[in-house]
Parts: sequence; C-alpha cells; structure tokens
Amino acid sequence: MYKQFLHSQQLIQQFFRLSRISRRSDFPLTAEEPLMKNPCLAGALLSIGTCLVSLPCTVFATSENPDHQPAKITEGIKPPPPCHPNPNAQRDIRTVLTRGDIRHLPDALKGRLSILAGRPHSQLPTQAYAEAQENDKPKPSQLFQYYLLDTKGFEPNPFTSLISGVNDQAMLTATGADCGLPTVGAVRVVLEPKPGLPTNPNDPGAFIDIFTDIDPLFVINNESGWYEGWMIHDLLVAPTDDPRPDGHAKFGKLTKADADILKTMGTFHNIFIPSHHVIFTTDGKNEHFPSPMDLFPDRQTNVVPIQLSMGAYNCLQQSDCHAYWEFNYTTNWIHPLYELPFTGGIPGTFEAGKVGALQSIVPGSGPNGVNNDAVHYGDNPNNKGVLQASGPRDPDKFDLASEEDTDDSQREFRMRFIPSGLANEIMLDVYERLGSFEPGVTDFNTRLFDAYAAEVARVETTVTGGVIDGVISAVEGDIDTASDGFKDNSRLFLAAPTFKRFAVTREINDGLLAPRFAPSQKAWVLSGKVVPVSPSVPASAGEDGDDR
Repeated sequence: MYKQFLHSQQLIQQFFRLSRISRRSDFPLTAEEPLMKNPCLAGALLSIGTCLVSLPCTVFATSENPDHQPAKITEGIKPPPPCHPNPNAQRDIRTVLTRGDIRHLPDALKGRLSILAGRPHSQLPTQAYAEAQENDKPKPSQLFQYYLLDTKGFEPNPFTSLISGVNDQAMLTATGADCGLPTVGAVRVVLEPKPGLPTNPNDPGAFIDIFTDIDPLFVINNESGWYEGWMIHDLLVAPTDDPRPDGHAKFGKLTKADADILKTMGTFHNIFIPSHHVIFTTDGKNEHFPSPMDLFPDRQTNVVPIQLSMGAYNCLQQSDCHAYWEFNYTTNWIHPLYELPFTGGIPGTFEAGKVGALQSIVPGSGPNGVNNDAVHYGDNPNNKGVLQASGPRDPDKFDLASEEDTDDSQREFRMRFIPSGLANEIMLDVYERLGSFEPGVTDFNTRLFDAYAAEVARVETTVTGGVIDGVISAVEGDIDTASDGFKDNSRLFLAAPTFKRFAVTREINDGLLAPRFAPSQKAWVLSGKVVPVSPSVPASAGEDGDDR
C-alpha cells in the first residue's frame, strides 16, 4: 500500500524532523519528499509499527502540480484528549483524495478536504455528482472557484472565542467541539454544463452547484437555531453615464453629479477606473475588510456587503456539517434589504430598541413602500390561494413544470426576496447616487426605504400592467421577462464570480431573512475569500438521479 515510501527508518527520521515544525503553516515541502504522495505520514507510520501511535497525525496537502510547486503543511486532524480521534483517518483521507470529484481539484482545496476526512466525522465531504449529460453519459461538473473557511478573519465573538466574564464558564457552543480543534471548512463552486445552458459562470443563466463542508461545528439544539452560509458581493464604484429622462441614473450607472460627489470623499478612493473593480467604501478611504482587530461598534468594515443566502443547515453527531445549494436565476435572490435597520448589526439600532421592530413575513416593499393585506399576500394554509391558484407560499415554485405549461398563476407571486442585481441597484441609490437620488437626504433609513420601494416598482410595473404590489413575483423576476425598458432581466442577477467572500453565521429564530446582526460580523462563525480556478477542472463523479 505504501510502496512509494522510502525505507521505514527514513520515514521515521522525516517524521521527527517535520513534527518539530508541524505548527508552521508556511513550511514548504519539496516535490521529492514522499509526503507529497501520501496525505498522512503518521498514518503511514502506523502501518510500520505501533510505537508512534500516540503522536499527532498531521495532514499534508498532496501535489499533482507539474511545476512541482511546494505543498504546505496544514492543521492537525487529531483532537486533543479527552476527545477521540478518527480511528479510520488513514483510510478516509485516501478515499477522499482518490474520489473522482476530488482528485482533479487544486492542492489547497484537496488539502482542506483531507483534513475534514481525517477528523472525527459522521460523513465524508459531500460527493458531487454530475447533473449534465453528453452522448447519454455523465458530463463532469466544472470547479471554477472555491472558498477555504476558518474563524480567523473577523472580530472574535462568543461563538468563536472564550471571552472572560462573558462565556468562559458557560457551556461551549458553535466552534467549541472536539476539545478545541480549530474549525475549518471548504466551499466548492461548480458549474453544471447542461445542454442549452450557459457554460460561462459569468452568465447569470448558468446553473451552479455549491458544496459546503465544515468541521467541527457543534450541533444546534435550542430555539430552532441553524447555521447559514452567505456568498458576499461587495458594492463596487459604478461607471458614469447620462441620466434617465427623470434625472435618475441609469441601471448600474452613476450620473456625473454622483461621481463628482464621490470623488470628494475621504482619500479619493471612490473613483471609477475602467477595467479595475474598485470596491466602494463608506468613508472614501482604502478598503477595510472584516478583521480580527475590529471592535464593534467603533471599528468595523467600510465596504457594503450584499449577502446571498446559501440556505439553513445544522450539523451531524460528530460536529461535521455538510450543505448543498443551487445557484441560478431562481435562487440568486437577496433578503429584503429594508430589514437591515432591525437586525441590531448597525451601531445604535439595538440601543434604540429597533431589533425586530419590523418584519417582512407579509411580502411588500418596506416601510416607505407598499404594505399588502395579510389575507391576500400572507402564507395561506388552504390548498387554493385567494389571489392565484397556489395556496401555501412556496418560493421554490418558481418555474412552470415544462415549456408546454402556460398557467403562470400557479407560480409563486409572494416572494419576499429580490434578485441580487436589484439589491445592488438599491445600494447604489443609498450610497453612491448622492446627486441623482434624493440629493440632500442623509438619513440612512430614509434613503434605504425609499430606494427599495422605487427600484422594486421599476421592475414589477411591466408585467402587472401598472398594479404595484411591492413584490417581485416569479414571473416578474424571471430572467427572460422584460422590464424597465430592457428586453430581459439578465441585468438583475449578479454572477457567481462577483461574490468574492463567504461567511457562515450562527442564526436563531428571529423572524428576519437578513443575516443575524447584519451587516456586522457579530454572528459570524467562519469566513473566507474566493479562490478562482482558471481553467476550470472536473469536479464530479457519477450522475445525480435528477438532472433538473
């Protein structure tokens, strides 16, 4: 099984040499070292003898790089006593690294998945199956980006750290599993090359699968709690163009008056540069992303996040979590932004008693928009709806079953979310269009509530014949629907590669769709930055039972 290894004495010498630096994440291994061919040297030594059983097992990222770039030692997989290690770590790591959906992935991602496989777990990292066919055979999904998650990139909080006088004597939750083993995760983002659909992930019509694996993250037991993943797009400085006839900036653009105001902010950071994605900052200074040095509420990020939910999930018995989500124009929708002043994550709102003061359970366009009747727009327990054919609200009831079906009344019309590109448009109104949208108005809530109502109304008027209900229905938000003078709605959806960051939050049943304490980091338990993969690599094996 380990013929590729050197003589056992050489292995033992290498083990003791490397064990001295196993905590150094920046130590390179050369391509000639046998560790590059096997994910766990301690596991190999177990096959030689039992004298080293008690030594810590460390995972090493494997390398198939033809240029022999050095691999790096990664975190340990064995929890400290009295927690119990995975007795099958060696076998599980080998199983994952040789799996068809894993073996072609980049080294860093394989290394992280090896860690998850070698640790105690209820199941291995989720198998990715193909959902496309070519010549009646599975056509592999393509990995074009991924995120590596950990607890280090943001302000420590009671979910991730022991804080004296706050939680140092309470039962540990969230990241306190497995005797303090560091919590890490991996997110694989793969495109399904379905016939007739775009194969470019920058096309909003593409169908994309997202696989999230995390360990250890403790199972949530109380108050219907859950963890939730969020892909994060940071608002960019928009280009300048002539205004609409009413003086408002065109979709995705600023007027010259808007751009002139932005140029005067801070240290002149908010200036559009062609071919360069300038991230907007609220103070006009260089970007300050979430940092472990942040301190709520005084020191916080100055970027404007737009957070796309990856759905709710919990964890398994061995504190490992696995989630799957489909990214496409039916799911690429953002929580109602008017919830933001009521999450407690904007400094001063908690102290003002605003937490939970507004709900979006009955869909509408917010405090300054349309407030709909609960009987007509609420979640109906009856089989038949009051206004349309459907009864209980079901946002997944987005499309018709086939191209032959024509009854749009059965598609969901009570959507609480809005398309991601429309959320971006609203944030442009709030933060960047200071000359063309409500000039002179500086109150955040007023700008947010007014922008939300105005931009939702622009999209829904075409389909509803002028009837404004403050809701983007499935029909109105369909990517093929025309609105606001555009031939379709493709502009309303941000492409997956524009979501440069990822976070996981510890949620609780507060009735809001926005992230807990958004836009702050106060409920974060993990985060990571995107790693693009170009060209994309095969990232599936076998075939899913349902190709929808």
